[in-house]
Amino acid sequence: MEQEVQGVQPTANENKKKLTPLQMRVITAVCYVAVWIAMCALKWCVPQGNVAGGWGSIGFDLVFTAVSVIGTFEFLRAIDRSESGINCKISFPQRAITIAFSAMAVPLFTLVEMAMEGGLLAIACAFTVYVMFLAATSVFDHKKSSVKGTIYCVFCMLYCGVLSSILSAINHLDGNSMAAILLVFMVPVLTDTGAFIVGSSLKKFVPMKLAPQLSPNKTVIGAVGGLIGGVIGAIVVYYMMYLLGGVNGTIFFTGYNGVGLTVKSETFPALLSFVLVGLATSIMAQIGDLFESAIKRECGVKDMGKILPGHGGVLDRFDSMLYCSVVVFISFGTII
Repeated sequence: MEQEVQGVQPTANENKKKLTPLQMRVITAVCYVAVWIAMCALKWCVPQGNVAGGWGSIGFDLVFTAVSVIGTFEFLRAIDRSESGINCKISFPQRAITIAFSAMAVPLFTLVEMAMEGGLLAIACAFTVYVMFLAATSVFDHKKSSVKGTIYCVFCMLYCGVLSSILSAINHLDGNSMAAILLVFMVPVLTDTGAFIVGSSLKKFVPMKLAPQLSPNKTVIGAVGGLIGGVIGAIVVYYMMYLLGGVNGTIFFTGYNGVGLTVKSETFPALLSFVLVGLATSIMAQIGDLFESAIKRECGVKDMGKILPGHGGVLDRFDSMLYCSVVVFISFGTII
């Protein structure tokens, strides 16, 4: 009898020590924010030198490389587990080519951009060459591959590799790169927060679903709350940069040259520019989140991975950020 009790007792103690999904989600989020703050501190404090974006920007480049590579593995694994993946054959050479491009995309951009600029042109050329290799493997190894599988690989390179390179391009902007990086981080986070708070509070009064086939829990009123949260995030970033370095003025704190804001547009005031960018970025963040839900539904998986406890995989966490990168990069080349 004592042996039975002794055998049951450790199990009960183990159950008490297990973290709840909410606790795991909070711990992962805290670690995520801590890493982001550390990378921002590195980017701010390390001297810029004579290279675009500064040597301190390399920390973010390492993070974006990890997003590209791990995201590619998650995407290919999800395709493998897809119940609807009939005739979606991807050969080993095609997998190798896809992973190789995603692994070299951000480092290639960084090396070319810091050495002579023109990093995006290098990525465009590399992407074209790798797509040609994918097509060649599909032709010469047709029994183990398919056109559908080849298209999935091309999309994976674009989604994970090219968009991660655009994040790196934001990181290496000649001016305002710190503000741009903060926008890429703050707007998606506050978009999710605003959507959750407003959606959970008002969905009883406005129950209209946003995309019931893809994400039954998302509502139209929640999406509106997400837009409000995104705009708030952009305003927060603006005032952070204003207090740290001013707008078109003197840098008050010691740091690398990108701390202050240099606004080029004479049409839009600086704050209005950030509000507009925050609104557009928030829209793209929500589209990116819904598109990720569409991919998971197509593949029949709940999460793209398990590397981030409580959040799922890298693509589950960075899907919105990858989509936002395009808007932020274009915006900082036009109105800011």
